[in-house]
Amino acid sequence: MLNYKLTIAYDGTNYGGWQIQPNATTVQELLQNALHVILKEKINIIGAGRTDAGVHALEQIANFKFAQKLDLHRLQGSLNGLLPIDIRVKRIDAVPLDFHSQYSAISKTYHYHLHLDRVLNPFHRLYRLHVLEHIDPVRLKKGAKLFLGTHDFTSFANEAHTGTASHDPIRTLTRLDVCEQDGGLRLEFEGDGFLYKMVRNIVGTLLEIAAGKRTCEEIPAIFAAKDRKKAGRAAGPKGLFLVKVDYPMALSGIESKVE
Repeated sequence: MLNYKLTIAYDGTNYGGWQIQPNATTVQELLQNALHVILKEKINIIGAGRTDAGVHALEQIANFKFAQKLDLHRLQGSLNGLLPIDIRVKRIDAVPLDFHSQYSAISKTYHYHLHLDRVLNPFHRLYRLHVLEHIDPVRLKKGAKLFLGTHDFTSFANEAHTGTASHDPIRTLTRLDVCEQDGGLRLEFEGDGFLYKMVRNIVGTLLEIAAGKRTCEEIPAIFAAKDRKKAGRAAGPKGLFLVKVDYPMALSGIESKVE
């Protein structure tokens, strides 16, 4: 048995997210269907994490196991020939059998894009949240610093009482930078892992702080409450990008790759 790692980029606008579900077309479903056509076997792909409907990825990671050695260059071309144009397999690596796209990850990076100017560039309409109310960047940056470090993020997780969040809601956020970009700001998150909708819920809370609807002093109390209702409303999905998933060098698959 051999293990193969896919690095995938996609525009999430037209999809119900990464993970297969009964009532929407998803990225995982389309990839598995394409692999089935090519390999003539039912293939189960494991993703590094589930991105929500409308969320984008510059580098989502997935892996699957197959009994035969594959021509990776041909496989990449065949996959991209079958997939919609808004989903691309950027790279394929042969990786050790113990590589697991989700459990082997040591950190993830997400970017959230905010457009703050009055007029939104139409070419950004699917990829940035257009914020119409006044936002104070100083308050936003001050609030962002309070999320750094190791915390129980239950208050910032949807479905906090099911899945991973129910038994391990502790995460470490190593970076939350607020960066200027054309027309607005970009929030860059890096951490050892993220709970369901955690980034969008943090962004929504920070926007309320930046708009003067909350104070930074409320954040410790929101953490302590362990109650999703205490945090802000989730920011919309279209401004969110999964940018990178990092793994230990020993599992990176450097021995065989297609780019």
